[in-house]
Amino acid sequence: MKFRNGCSSLLLNWLAIAALISLQSVPALAASEGSFQRTLQVSGPVNMDLTTGSGNVEVRTGSSGQVQVTGNIRASEWFGGNVEARIKRLEDNHPIQQSGNTIRIGHIDDPELRHNISISYVVHVPAETELRVESGSGNQRVEGIRGPLELSAGSGGLKISSIGARVHAETGSGDIEIESVQGNVHAKTGSGSIEAEGIAGGFEADSGSGHITLHQTAPGSVRVDTGSGGMELRGVHGSLDAKAGSGTIEAEGNPTGAWNLHTGSGTVQLKIPSNASFDLAAHTSSGSISVDQPHSVQGSIGRKEIRGKVGGGGVPVEVETGSGDIQIR
Repeated sequence: MKFRNGCSSLLLNWLAIAALISLQSVPALAASEGSFQRTLQVSGPVNMDLTTGSGNVEVRTGSSGQVQVTGNIRASEWFGGNVEARIKRLEDNHPIQQSGNTIRIGHIDDPELRHNISISYVVHVPAETELRVESGSGNQRVEGIRGPLELSAGSGGLKISSIGARVHAETGSGDIEIESVQGNVHAKTGSGSIEAEGIAGGFEADSGSGHITLHQTAPGSVRVDTGSGGMELRGVHGSLDAKAGSGTIEAEGNPTGAWNLHTGSGTVQLKIPSNASFDLAAHTSSGSISVDQPHSVQGSIGRKEIRGKVGGGGVPVEVETGSGDIQIR
């Protein structure tokens, strides 16, 4: 027994030494940081294009005649990769180009300089700015500009507020939050929720998996689609196309255009003004349908299907669920 214990102890010691030698032979990962700042003089509306392979982006309104750019650099490299020299090159040669009121930020042509480099930007711009932002990964936040605004990210959350024109926002994975837009909105995420408040215009939203909410404050067509997740739509004034693979659909508004609502599994709840007139076609495979007063339907009325006119008839309102109730109030 003593012999066995001695052998075990010796073996453990040799294993520990071998592991230590192995770790010492592997180069460690170096991480370094740097930064740069630049102020650009402009006159009139600004057209800006900003890109970063990895890093967060924040754009806010500032002085009317200036664009202020702060870049925070983070680089990682195995020791021996001269990471400090690459950061110094970026600090000395800012990735910023200006031609009058047209500004490009973050475009780096040298592939070696882009390798394992992350640059996060904080930018202050005049309110009269048209902006396009693209990032491989990282969160983006933009507020207070006239627009239009285009954002895209491979992955990362998008936060948008107080934009004076149309918005186009896409991310491969992450939540999208939008507030107060004076124009049409297109929002798409592969996985994540979409929340939109104070949208004065048309609205399109797609989520592979996530909840969608909308508060519309001015007329415009609405189209929403989610593979898995419910939706809450308020103030809809115009046409509506809402589809969910599974999840509850709640819609409130006035169907001045055609409404089409479908969910594979979930309840559908509609809140429509009492003086609205439309042609109703509602069907549920497993569930029931109810139409509350003062709405009255003239036509074919059954527990699982209703086809008829409400308030004298008008635009088509089609509602369907594979499994769930349909409620019209």
